[in-house]
This record gives sequence, structure tokens and C-alpha cells, in this order.
Amino acid sequence: VHLVESGGGLVQPGKSLKLSCVTSGFTFSNTWMYWLRQAPGKGLERVSDISDGGSIQYYEPSVKGRFIISRDNAKNTLYLQLHSLKTEDTAVYYCARECNGNNCRDRGQGTQVTVSS
Repeated sequence: VHLVESGGGLVQPGKSLKLSCVTSGFTFSNTWMYWLRQAPGKGLERVSDISDGGSIQYYEPSVKGRFIISRDNAKNTLYLQLHSLKTEDTAVYYCARECNGNNCRDRGQGTQVTVSS
């Protein structure tokens, strides 16, 4: 199983980023997928998740209305669009599968998002 995130970077507050997670080694189209993040000095936090078909989505309240989760089952790829970024969104963002709370069976290596002026 492989999950490889990309798309992070350094951006100014109010700007946008789009994260991607390319997966392999399991049947992506049958799998509920997750984005989590870990800010400096803090624990892992569930950000958003999406059902296998994409019709059901969850957002952590602090990101609802600003982040958009999506998936392309033909490409085995998970996405997270981050809009109106705030300094408190600074974290390493991970994609993951088979999560129970913040405990996930598989997780990628993460991509760093830094929001700073």
C-alpha cells in the first residue's frame, strides 16, 4: 500500500493550495479516504473525509466552507483544496485510509503546508 501526498508549500494568508494523494496497492474506489493534519506541537487532527463514491463528505468545523475534499477513482487519487488559508492551518497534511478516530491503518508521509505572511 502506498499513499503519496504532494502540493504543499509556503503561502500567504488568504491564498489557496491544492493537495493531492496518489494511492496504490488497494482498491481505492471501494475505500473511504481521509485527510488529517498535525500542527507543530499538537496531535494529529482529522480534517476531512469522503466516502468511496464521493457523495458523503465530512469536514472538521474549523475548515468547513474553506476546504473541499474530492477524489478521482479512475486515477486512484484523493484531493484537498484549501482556500482562505489561515496561519492556524499550518501543519503537515496526511492522507490515510481505514481510520478509527485518528488511528489509521495506512497513512502517507505527509506534505507540509505553511501559511505565513
